[in-house]
Amino acid sequence: FLEKEIKKDGIPMLDTGDNPDAPAPREMIDLEATFEKLENEMKEVNSNSEALKRNYLELTELKHILRKTQNFFDEAMNDPALSEENVGLLGEDGLRAGGQALRLGFVAGVILRERIPAFEKMLWRACRGNVFLKQAEIETPLEDPLTGDQVNKSVFIIFFQGDQLKSRVKKICEGFRATLYPCPETPAERREMAIGVMTRIEDLNTVLGQTQDHRHRVLVAAAKNIKVWFIKVKKIKAIYHTLNMFNLDVTQKCLIAECWCPVADLDKIQLALRRGTEQSGSSVPSILNRMTTRQEPPTYNRVNKFTTAFQGIVDAYGVANYREVNPTPYTVITFPFLFAVMFGDAGHGIIMFLFALFLVLREKQLAAAKIDDEIFKMLFGGRYIILLMGIFSIYTGVIYNDWFSKSINIFGSAWIADINRYTANGSCGAGYAECVNLSNTKDVQLNPANASEFTGKVYPFGVDPIWQLSTNKITLLNSYKMKLSVILGVGQMLFGIFLSFFNHRHFKKPINIFCEFIPHIIFLMCIFGYLNILILWKWATPYYVQNSAAAPSLLLGLINMFLFKYADENDTNVPVSSKLFYSGQKPIQFMLVALAAICVPWIMLVKPYILYKRNKSKTARRALMSEANGATPNDQDVIHHPEQVHQENIPEEEFQIGEVVIIQVIHTIEFCLGCISNTASYLRLWALSLAHAELSDVLWSMVFRVGLSINGWAGAAVLIFVFIFWSVLTLAVLLVMEGLSAFLHAIRLHWIEFQNKFYTGMGYKFVPFSFDQILETSHIEAE
Repeated sequence: FLEKEIKKDGIPMLDTGDNPDAPAPREMIDLEATFEKLENEMKEVNSNSEALKRNYLELTELKHILRKTQNFFDEAMNDPALSEENVGLLGEDGLRAGGQALRLGFVAGVILRERIPAFEKMLWRACRGNVFLKQAEIETPLEDPLTGDQVNKSVFIIFFQGDQLKSRVKKICEGFRATLYPCPETPAERREMAIGVMTRIEDLNTVLGQTQDHRHRVLVAAAKNIKVWFIKVKKIKAIYHTLNMFNLDVTQKCLIAECWCPVADLDKIQLALRRGTEQSGSSVPSILNRMTTRQEPPTYNRVNKFTTAFQGIVDAYGVANYREVNPTPYTVITFPFLFAVMFGDAGHGIIMFLFALFLVLREKQLAAAKIDDEIFKMLFGGRYIILLMGIFSIYTGVIYNDWFSKSINIFGSAWIADINRYTANGSCGAGYAECVNLSNTKDVQLNPANASEFTGKVYPFGVDPIWQLSTNKITLLNSYKMKLSVILGVGQMLFGIFLSFFNHRHFKKPINIFCEFIPHIIFLMCIFGYLNILILWKWATPYYVQNSAAAPSLLLGLINMFLFKYADENDTNVPVSSKLFYSGQKPIQFMLVALAAICVPWIMLVKPYILYKRNKSKTARRALMSEANGATPNDQDVIHHPEQVHQENIPEEEFQIGEVVIIQVIHTIEFCLGCISNTASYLRLWALSLAHAELSDVLWSMVFRVGLSINGWAGAAVLIFVFIFWSVLTLAVLLVMEGLSAFLHAIRLHWIEFQNKFYTGMGYKFVPFSFDQILETSHIEAE
């Protein structure tokens, strides 16, 4: 209530950033008395102020009525010629006698300006035209005492004859919520009343000013402490809300509750309980006992300001089961790296890195500013993700040799060109970049098989800059990025399967290691692991580098591997793309396909069979024990511990072989088909990288090059505007839109392709009792 009143008056609330401790019960009683006193005082001030404002409004309206009606009468007395309508209403005798022959009655009042047309129409119809209405607008808006809004009103006066019309007019005024005021008939009485009204208005203005000053002083004093009061009240409310979850023991003298807490923090909790006992002055210490339970504990992953955003990405997919492998430590590296593979531009990465670096270096000041903008909060919360994405984008951009769609010649090109083909003069330096005259170069196509062009050396780091001028640049980069995407994808999926081994080992499920982990590894390696080996083999074979046209096709090789279709090496009519990579390829690929085929029934049938035999043996053993002890099988299920044990009545699920088989069949189909679809899904790394590079190249060639093509001072002036336009498009399209696209695709690769190999994500989060979290949540709800 106090905050609402403070905000209504526009008084700034002092926020010193203090975080006081939760008040003791005695202090809370004093605070409650203070709040109650302030609330009663403010309510009394508000009610008095409202009554004064209502009286002020009435007096102001009466002032305008007296002024406007006097003008009406003066106009009527000074106008010798009235309209025929008024003659019909007042009568000739009344006109000649100044209205004394027919003693017309009248009422005066105030009505909202927007209701005047309907009000006038209703009077005309209900009174059948036997009334005369005169109205005038009040120039200054009036303040509504209830809402404080400014409203526009009009003064009206209605003339009529007879008590019947008078009653009808008053009912219509009441229906339109018009306020009627007494108006004397003689000018002298009206003048005397106006003087009295003005005197009362002046007195009311004085009283209202004093009331507002008193209200303002009270609210200013409250505004200095309102933030601290809020923190104290929220903390004590949270404490009592938690205490209400406790139960009384049988002696009705102590409270008992069960809760989750990290094992590593038990000593800290004991110390906190001891400190609380000392500060409260209690002679009875608080007791903390560790219990055993069959309930699934919540998941608690310790994070800091660096890892919290990455943990948020993982938790958005699903909170890990208790003690399940947490993907976050690996996501810290793999997520920004896969983003950079798609984003891959060193220039754009530098801009992203500098922006994130500013947020990181100024994080304390920005956090203290408490900026409420939603987009800024999102960017500030993910500042370390953006920082790593920028660093990795610089790294991949240097590998692609892509700086705002241009390449930089750092180490010198490994190509030598025929000067007569590419330049206009007759001399050539040692490197291709020195040979080529860019103004005369039109079509450059690089051929590694041509010893006169390619030295055979390798550019030390990244892509040779000469490919920027080549017409077959896309062919090279497409092949390179596509194969790189497959290698990275299969590597990450294989790593995910290896992480599943630690889950199976921790949860003591050797059957999953034998029936899932091992066949998963064999199946993936026999097909896509072998494909990766062929890619590396093809890259590392010097013969294929010099004779790329003679290199077999990886895609056709993979298809023929499953069709067991191999071309005759002695047949000269066989296409080069269908030839074998190495001798002995047929039996090796046959063995790999056979192993992959064996893995399918291995995953599908072995686990259900072992579970069925295990359940059958368990059932037989229970039956023998029940016959020997004369007890029911259910009695043997109860576990008795010598220590204190908290056992919930969780019924054991009945084994259903059909359900197990169906689940395992679905898992087998999902994994086998998922290996294919997930590998193909990683090709998005190549597709988005190509799209980003092409968009950057289009912006350079169609925008920036226009400014560079104009010479002289005019070109310099045009270049300024072209640079601004190019910069805006680069930021908006390439950094924001393309960056968001790559970000979302990186999330999808981690959620679907990586985490589904080992991560269940069916747990629930550990939410500790935290004052900071309570205050932050209440602040967000208030916004």
